[in-house]
Amino acid sequence: MERIDIYPTHIYEGYKLRPGRAYPFGATLVPGGVNFSIFSRHASYCVLVLFEKGSASPLIEIPFRGMFQKAESNEPVWGEFRIGNVFCMTVFDLDYESIEYGFRMDGPYSKVERGQPGQHRFDPSKILMDPYAKAIGGREVWGHPPDWNDCYHHRSRLVYDDFDWEGDRPLEIPLEDLVIYEMHVRSFTRHPSAGVKHPGTFAAIREKIPYLKELGVNCIELMPIYEFDEFENSRIHPDTGELLMNYWGYSTVGFFAPKAGYAATGKSKDGTQVADELKTLIKELHKNGIEVMLDVVFNHTAEGNEYGPIISFRGIDNVTYYMLTPEGYYYNFSGTGNTLNCNNPIVRNMVLECLRYWAAEYHIDGFRFDLAAILGRDPWGAPLPNPPLLEALAFDPILGKCKLIAEAWDAGGLYQVGSFPAYGRWAEWNGKYRDDVRKFLKGDMGLAGAMSQRLQGSPDLYAWGNRGPTASINFITCHDGFTLYDLVAYNGKHNEANGENNNDGGNDNHSWNCGWEGPSTDPAVNELRCRQMKNAIAMLMVSQGVPMILAGDELANTQDGNNNAYCHDSELSWLNWTQLESNADLFRFVKNCIAFRMAHPVLRSKTHFTNRDYVGSGYADITWHGTQAWNADWSGTNRSVAFMLCGKHAKGGTVVDNYVYVAMNMYWDTLPFTLPGLPDELKWHVFVNTGAPSPQDSWQPGSEPLLDDQSRFVVGGRSVVILVGK
Repeated sequence: MERIDIYPTHIYEGYKLRPGRAYPFGATLVPGGVNFSIFSRHASYCVLVLFEKGSASPLIEIPFRGMFQKAESNEPVWGEFRIGNVFCMTVFDLDYESIEYGFRMDGPYSKVERGQPGQHRFDPSKILMDPYAKAIGGREVWGHPPDWNDCYHHRSRLVYDDFDWEGDRPLEIPLEDLVIYEMHVRSFTRHPSAGVKHPGTFAAIREKIPYLKELGVNCIELMPIYEFDEFENSRIHPDTGELLMNYWGYSTVGFFAPKAGYAATGKSKDGTQVADELKTLIKELHKNGIEVMLDVVFNHTAEGNEYGPIISFRGIDNVTYYMLTPEGYYYNFSGTGNTLNCNNPIVRNMVLECLRYWAAEYHIDGFRFDLAAILGRDPWGAPLPNPPLLEALAFDPILGKCKLIAEAWDAGGLYQVGSFPAYGRWAEWNGKYRDDVRKFLKGDMGLAGAMSQRLQGSPDLYAWGNRGPTASINFITCHDGFTLYDLVAYNGKHNEANGENNNDGGNDNHSWNCGWEGPSTDPAVNELRCRQMKNAIAMLMVSQGVPMILAGDELANTQDGNNNAYCHDSELSWLNWTQLESNADLFRFVKNCIAFRMAHPVLRSKTHFTNRDYVGSGYADITWHGTQAWNADWSGTNRSVAFMLCGKHAKGGTVVDNYVYVAMNMYWDTLPFTLPGLPDELKWHVFVNTGAPSPQDSWQPGSEPLLDDQSRFVVGGRSVVILVGK
């Protein structure tokens, strides 16, 4: 067997070196040392800068080209550690646990002043962060007030992987069987009422696993956990004095590094401990049957526009990593100042390697891509008919079992819901589901036809491309917009706390306050709001596709009408766990609805309905009804929808299920619905009646009481009824 040479060949100021390996990029532990590799097509000069952790001054700055000494004889020798456009060297005998590092880059281009356009932005006075760094220093403790002259900020660190997964692997739950729970790591447990040891951390989520299991969700989608700077663009509210922060984290600093400020062990300044804390959380979630999905932001970075800081990509190879106008300005399809040049082969490979790293090293089950329409644009911003990055992600062998979910629009106006390049792999956040259900929920007319599509998994959007219901991630609320309670308590947004004169956030909320704006002491208003929340959850859980709920909606969590709470690390954003007791009836209702969905495969079809009887049951897979059975009302004034699912068609006829009948009356008065008859002496039983007082509003699956009148059901105004035929 050929021996791999690992001995030093050069010496620089006492440090032993040798030409490095060009791949993989980043810092990699090798026998006897650390291999450093960084790409830049346009840089002419690069220097490796090494620090002791926490030290203001470098230990050493080692050029990749210059005069060295021979390791054998100490004779001077010229050397250049570079292969193609990759600067690479191995440094021996480093204490990797105490080392931080960065790079200086220079090129044959004039320096561009801040705020001015320019294709290249090399600045050798800046120490650049490694884009492939697996840990990043500078924000080890969440919210620690920054010293703006702090030179430790954005230092790259090494991570040693010796984690014991104990046989863990991604769960690979079928997409149609998921119930997704979107959460912000800090918001979920930061409130004093959370009752956890380390509030706002990965470790605290572990303590809440029994709660997640009781609720019944089997996938959590974590808002960005890549390293970001919560103090980016931070400011003081001029009226309240509150510190407003980059709380949500949709402004990535390092794509490969988990956020140390989300770890209870972050204050140790050890990237390996941070990684292990996150891995322990994932392992425990998997043991309890819960997948982990990451919200990833590959459309832009924290470096902003021409006025933004030089952190990493900009100083390494600006023209490669960003979409630039011919004049050198940044295209801004993200709405945040810059746009990553994702279909450049170098950037495309970085995204692929990043996702492979998270899937392989952290056992992540899936990814939701923020503003994913950007990923299909060419370097000049035009939508590509066959985007290389999206295709590569769809067919990548390491990501082969990962869920891929697109937010199929961007801030530049590209809207691809129903037409996102899917390659048989991508699902989409279905914004049309959200909008149509919200409008129907508040009683808008003429939505019966649209609702028939949304309830079936939106075949009008996906069937034409041979995409099944699982292409549709159904949601009514998410982090971006009103919470479920605020959706039924506010007619308009109330974002004054953001300090932007209520000009930020969307205006197309399709909300209704049930007769009073904001908190109310009127029992009738509060009863209606509770019923409307239950209506929304019931609709979501009987819809084909993949349901997603926002953390806290099951407890009637509120943000006081703020539909864009991106900057609030306060009780406005934190989940108040005392509501688990005060809104126990809503929690119970949501829990029962999730359990009902899990109990009935007929609600989780992999294929679109045909409206035909193809298993010989005597009934079509889905039939539509109005207040009269078998007679649907598609008129423009109708505010109700009813349908029945034949259980013998469940999952393509391979599983026999019960019959399920759903009547949704969003008219303000009661309506009598005649019920379709059942075969084989089956009887209708009541699972949900949101018009009934708790606890008669829902039942545990399997305990549904027999309906007295099998021929008709009077459905209350603004109410949903779900019957099961068994």
